[in-house]
Amino acid sequence: MLDSSGGSVNDSIALGRHFHNLAMLTTVGVSVRSHTAQGDRTKVMPEAYCESMCVFLLLSGKTRYVPETAHVRVHQIWMGDRADDPKAASYSAQDLMIVERDIGRLAKYTFDMGGAGDLLALSLSVPPWEDLHELSPAELRRANLVTTEAIADVLPQMEITAAPVAELTPKAVQDRFVAGARDAEPQAVSTKTAEAAVPTGGRAAASPPKK
Repeated sequence: MLDSSGGSVNDSIALGRHFHNLAMLTTVGVSVRSHTAQGDRTKVMPEAYCESMCVFLLLSGKTRYVPETAHVRVHQIWMGDRADDPKAASYSAQDLMIVERDIGRLAKYTFDMGGAGDLLALSLSVPPWEDLHELSPAELRRANLVTTEAIADVLPQMEITAAPVAELTPKAVQDRFVAGARDAEPQAVSTKTAEAAVPTGGRAAASPPKK
């Protein structure tokens, strides 16, 4: 069950391959545990956010379900050390090599997981200075992010609630761009994707990049 604003490209690819090898089932939602006289109960709140690299973790599931009220949003990867003003920043040939290298890794992963080129096309068409693109039901199907219309196929014993996700503590806004190439060899660079605040539905402010 996924509710995330994204993170490291290469770490997410590795985690997604691990999920895939375990034949895990994936969906978007927030699980909430409550204590009752009959014991602990776990409910699922489907109004959750799966953004950036979280979308590619969703793709790793053997069976994949996206609730109608969930938000699945995508955008490009970028260099984290130029997050404050990506349009005005300068970029070296090595910077471009790192981004293109990781786009290639992401493309191979997407097809290995059974995803479609539509997912890559939609993601790579959204620059970091624009709002993240929320996938429509038709786009989710074209990207092959949805393999079932029945939530019971991924959560057979969970209780589903319509309570809004706003009742939970919001996720913190972290760095929303990929990590730069500074002070690292090209093969050692860890890229990160943009992360947006929840549930603003728009562009998030950037914080200093993480290594």
